[in-house]
Amino acid sequence: MSLLLLYSNFLTSSQKNLKSCKVFGYIYSHNNHFHPSLSIYPPQCIDSFYKYHVSHSISSSNNNKNNPSHKKPIFCSFFSKMATCVHTPTKNCESETSKSDHHHFGYLDYYRPTFSDLVSSATICPNHEKLNECVQDVEPKKEDDLWSKIVEEAKSDVEQEPILSNYYYNSILSHKCLETALANHLSAKLCFPSLNSNTLFDIFLGVLIENREIIKDVMEDLRAVRERDPACISYVHCFLNFKGFLACQSHRIAHKLWSQGRKILALMVQNRVSEVFSADIHPGAKIGSGILFDHATGIVIGETAVIGNNVSILHNVTLGGTGKTCGDRHPKIGDGVLIGAGTCVLGNVKIGDGAKIGSGSVVLKEVPPRTTAVGNPARLIGGKENPIRHDKIPSFTMDHTSHITEGSDYVI
Repeated sequence: MSLLLLYSNFLTSSQKNLKSCKVFGYIYSHNNHFHPSLSIYPPQCIDSFYKYHVSHSISSSNNNKNNPSHKKPIFCSFFSKMATCVHTPTKNCESETSKSDHHHFGYLDYYRPTFSDLVSSATICPNHEKLNECVQDVEPKKEDDLWSKIVEEAKSDVEQEPILSNYYYNSILSHKCLETALANHLSAKLCFPSLNSNTLFDIFLGVLIENREIIKDVMEDLRAVRERDPACISYVHCFLNFKGFLACQSHRIAHKLWSQGRKILALMVQNRVSEVFSADIHPGAKIGSGILFDHATGIVIGETAVIGNNVSILHNVTLGGTGKTCGDRHPKIGDGVLIGAGTCVLGNVKIGDGAKIGSGSVVLKEVPPRTTAVGNPARLIGGKENPIRHDKIPSFTMDHTSHITEGSDYVI
């Protein structure tokens, strides 16, 4: 519930001119704000508030002039959906809002849907001109209707489970593009009392807008999860509920912050991802597109690790170092690699394109392309001299047992 404190300069029956009233808004947000924020709101923002609450206060004071309560600040609830927004008042708010110049108000397409009742006169990002230019660009294109598909799936889910309508509206249906929906969802997941979701939303959205290649990777990740994971029933299911997907997208933002020199902020995001999604991915690690982190619990990826495109990694996988070695010390994973659950790949070793690492393996040496390594320490199926090679991409087939044949020495 949001509250508005109205100070009316000791309203009396003779002070009926509402224009002489000064209005200060204390907004107490429900989004984990540790401290309330102070903002000054223009008359048009609280016009409906004036019409009822202030006039009601004057009427009450006229009926009971001896009652000193009319001289006290008036507390009242003000719109059940109103919440905090970053507000920078202009010199003449009325004249500004009367203009139809889309240049100043195009940012509304990016405004968080949960705060729809109170509109700020300032953009959520300092570089609002670029945001305005990007509004049309982020709309779903005809040749790529993935976001439209997500919206359709969300509507279908709401029809089946009406109890989730508010959650789906805030997360999916009220957004015009994938950028705002993703920034909103991640900020809600990763916020904490000392760093509220509004601040994180501004940071995440700024990164996504400035770096459009991230959204392309996000779409490839969505397709990868939907196609490879039989437990994924829809794109919207992955977007909202798959912590492996969410951890990967959080890392993409953290990695961009890291590369921009904002290392402290990037490390904070890494820590929150580790706490919330149980996946510890250093922001310095480089990750390609089309990634599937299946379950994701217990995944640990070091600072200098590199993961190629179309890679599938299951839970409890470590891509780590061998000790206190400095510099380039983490694994390099090629394209199309499948890494089974509980696997450790340690040191600056290369896993070739299309290779497969069996579950529970410990890899300390290079694995050639299109081969299978299993065991502790890992050995190549078929032997080092003439390993058996497969012609299918293991990260696509997700086949963890094809290397086990009738003639193998595998014992239960």
